[in-house]
Amino acid sequence: MSDEKLQKVLARSGLGSRREMERWIDEGRVQVNDETAKLGDRVSADDKVVVDGKQIDVAAGDALKARVIIYNKPLGEVCTRHDPEGRPTVFHALPKLKQGRWVAIGRLDINTSGLLIFTTDGEIANKMMHPSSNIDREYAVRVLGNVDDNMLERLKQGVLLDDGMAKFTDVQYFDGEGANRWYHCVVMEGRNREVRRLWESQDVQVSRLKRVRFGPVFLPSDVKVGTWRDLSQKELDVLTDELELPRRSLPKFDPNQAKDQEREYKRQRVRQRDDARNPHQPAERKKRKVRVVGKRG
Repeated sequence: MSDEKLQKVLARSGLGSRREMERWIDEGRVQVNDETAKLGDRVSADDKVVVDGKQIDVAAGDALKARVIIYNKPLGEVCTRHDPEGRPTVFHALPKLKQGRWVAIGRLDINTSGLLIFTTDGEIANKMMHPSSNIDREYAVRVLGNVDDNMLERLKQGVLLDDGMAKFTDVQYFDGEGANRWYHCVVMEGRNREVRRLWESQDVQVSRLKRVRFGPVFLPSDVKVGTWRDLSQKELDVLTDELELPRRSLPKFDPNQAKDQEREYKRQRVRQRDDARNPHQPAERKKRKVRVVGKRG
């Protein structure tokens, strides 16, 4: 491998997102050739890189292998690795890794369910989360209150929230009536509680919120609440092509590891009932056609 930025190599090795690796370097947790690393350092396959006292095989990260999984988050789980209040975290439900760790692509709050994406490749995570990538997120929302066309137009034009202007790039009525009216809305950012705050600015209440799409990745109907599945090689190719990244290969497992993976996948149990109206089916979009990952519900 040619010399590359240290944080990029560490992220690609599956230790975390590029932003997280930059923080680790700032905190002095990384050494290169027995000296404390600093931001701006570049490394090659010949360099000795140590993180938290453990040597990292930087050449292995150059093989461009990645694993990406889709997880259907239940209500009541938090998106931190360790919760001081002892609440269940999304990481406890994920398959175990022999090396590296899962990097969460975005977050959902404890009262929001639906699509979460995890990867062992920090570069994929960084690309999907960085604002410059302009990747949208689609949500299914159950709203309590009167909603009319003027309100929907205001939400698309923009509303001033506490942290600045925000808007839906698209919002459409989906199904239901009375207290069970579902809408699909799309945002371009991942600001804290942005979807809820936009609806609340119009004096209506969000009683249910579920993410159904993140960029080209849809929540498939076969991934039930509280379960996960890996992207296939074809789906991974679609994702990296859409992100304009070099294609990755799925990691190879020996026969015993493959059996363990299959056993772990089959042991999964649905942990919450999905809504009978199947609100997670993404709404039809009047946008350019893109290749997508995951079968629509």
